[in-house]
Amino acid sequence: MDMTWVTDRIAVGGGIWNDERMIEVVRAGVTHIIDMQIEFDDTRLAEPYGVQVLWNPTDDDFRPKPPELFQRGVEFALAALDDPESRLFIHCAAGVHRAPMMALAVLRALGFSPEAALQLIQFRRHVVDFADVYVDSVEEFIRTYSVSS
Repeated sequence: MDMTWVTDRIAVGGGIWNDERMIEVVRAGVTHIIDMQIEFDDTRLAEPYGVQVLWNPTDDDFRPKPPELFQRGVEFALAALDDPESRLFIHCAAGVHRAPMMALAVLRALGFSPEAALQLIQFRRHVVDFADVYVDSVEEFIRTYSVSS
């Protein structure tokens, strides 16, 4: 399974696609999934295992992303991480653009600086390619998130 742990409780990676891979995800202790891919909704695959899924589909089109996309993901992630036993897997199809973008938003909401969050994700998952427009979208969300929280 294409899954990289960026913290002890947050992983980033590529698509799950089938039951065999979902079993691998469950064996890794994942309790919650943020599925960023527009191509496939993991909800039905995860259901038999009691894994909670937020399908938060977005195109990997290198266009600015709306704050609502991040709001949904961050709220889901923070609620999941309230339970000290939970483990979160954030993924898209390849784990290169969309999933790292959402992981960045989650880490920023957890209080990481932009530099620390970017460096941590890139250090742990070498295939990550942060598009400037995606990083800018996360930072725009964080500006409004900080005000409304």
